[in-house]
Amino acid sequence: MLVLTRKVNQTIVIGDGIEVVVLEVRGEQVRLGIRAPRDVTVHRKEIFEQIAEENRGAADVRPEDLPS
Repeated sequence: MLVLTRKVNQTIVIGDGIEVVVLEVRGEQVRLGIRAPRDVTVHRKEIFEQIAEENRGAADVRPEDLPS
């Protein structure tokens, strides 16, 4: 894991098209802004995991589970 220290308004760049900007630090909370191409999806980790779990459940459907 790469660990970086950034201040408000400082940016990190991921790949060719993704920028993460520190917008605000308030106590233990950090507000981030993310600039990414429209074809790149950006989710909080807990939402990403929920989507993945739903996709696994949908892929687990057997033909006999479907209405004829």
